[in-house]
Amino acid sequence: MPTAKIAITIDQMTLHLVDKLVQKNVYPNRSRVIQEAVAEKLARIDRSRLARECAKLEPTEERALAEEGMSEEMSQWPTY
Repeated sequence: MPTAKIAITIDQMTLHLVDKLVQKNVYPNRSRVIQEAVAEKLARIDRSRLARECAKLEPTEERALAEEGMSEEMSQWPTY
Protein backbone atom coordinates (compact mmCIF):
# COMPACT_ATOMS: atom_id res chain seq x y z
CA MET A 1 0.00 0.00 0.00
CA PRO A 2 1.39 3.44 -0.83
CA THR A 3 2.50 5.52 2.11
CA ALA A 4 2.51 9.25 2.77
CA LYS A 5 5.00 11.20 4.78
CA ILE A 6 3.44 13.40 7.46
CA ALA A 7 4.60 15.46 10.41
CA ILE A 8 3.14 14.88 13.86
CA THR A 9 3.51 16.45 17.27
CA ILE A 10 4.01 14.01 20.11
CA ASP A 11 4.78 14.51 23.79
CA GLN A 12 8.29 13.71 25.00
CA MET A 13 7.25 10.78 27.23
CA THR A 14 5.42 9.03 24.40
CA LEU A 15 8.37 9.61 22.08
CA HIS A 16 10.70 8.17 24.72
CA LEU A 17 8.55 5.03 24.91
CA VAL A 18 8.47 4.76 21.12
CA ASP A 19 12.26 5.06 21.00
CA LYS A 20 12.62 2.34 23.64
CA LEU A 21 10.62 -0.03 21.45
CA VAL A 22 12.90 0.74 18.51
CA GLN A 23 16.04 0.32 20.65
CA LYS A 24 14.79 -3.09 21.83
CA ASN A 25 14.22 -4.07 18.18
CA VAL A 26 10.52 -4.59 18.77
CA TYR A 27 9.99 -2.32 15.75
CA PRO A 28 12.47 -1.31 13.05
CA ASN A 29 11.76 2.43 13.34
CA ARG A 30 9.53 5.12 14.81
CA SER A 31 7.30 5.19 11.75
CA ARG A 32 6.41 1.51 12.10
CA VAL A 33 5.52 1.95 15.79
CA ILE A 34 3.22 4.85 14.99
CA GLN A 35 1.70 3.15 11.92
CA GLU A 36 0.78 0.07 13.92
CA ALA A 37 -0.53 2.10 16.85
CA VAL A 38 -2.78 4.17 14.60
CA ALA A 39 -4.01 1.09 12.70
CA GLU A 40 -4.78 -0.69 15.97
CA LYS A 41 -6.65 2.33 17.34
CA LEU A 42 -8.71 2.67 14.15
CA ALA A 43 -9.60 -1.03 14.26
CA ARG A 44 -10.62 -0.72 17.91
CA ILE A 45 -12.84 2.26 17.10
CA ASP A 46 -14.45 0.31 14.26
CA ARG A 47 -15.08 -2.72 16.51
CA SER A 48 -16.58 -0.57 19.24
CA ARG A 49 -18.85 1.14 16.69
CA LEU A 50 -20.01 -2.27 15.49
CA ALA A 51 -20.60 -3.37 19.10
CA ARG A 52 -22.65 -0.22 19.78
CA GLU A 53 -24.77 -0.84 16.69
CA CYS A 54 -25.27 -4.50 17.61
CA ALA A 55 -26.33 -3.50 21.12
CA LYS A 56 -29.17 -1.51 19.55
CA LEU A 57 -30.63 -4.64 17.98
CA GLU A 58 -33.57 -6.38 19.62
CA PRO A 59 -32.79 -10.14 19.53
CA THR A 60 -36.42 -11.28 19.40
CA GLU A 61 -37.26 -8.91 16.58
CA GLU A 62 -34.11 -9.83 14.64
CA ARG A 63 -34.88 -13.53 14.97
CA ALA A 64 -38.44 -12.98 13.76
CA LEU A 65 -37.14 -11.07 10.74
CA ALA A 66 -34.59 -13.78 9.99
CA GLU A 67 -37.20 -16.52 10.19
CA GLU A 68 -39.82 -14.61 8.23
CA GLY A 69 -40.72 -16.63 5.21
CA MET A 70 -38.62 -19.60 6.29
CA SER A 71 -41.64 -21.92 6.48
CA GLU A 72 -42.36 -21.35 2.79
CA GLU A 73 -38.73 -21.78 1.83
CA MET A 74 -38.32 -24.92 3.94
CA SER A 75 -41.05 -26.67 1.97
CA GLN A 76 -38.90 -26.22 -1.13
CA TRP A 77 -35.78 -27.71 0.46
CA PRO A 78 -34.84 -31.23 -0.58
CA THR A 79 -35.50 -34.05 1.92
CA TYR A 80 -32.41 -35.87 3.16
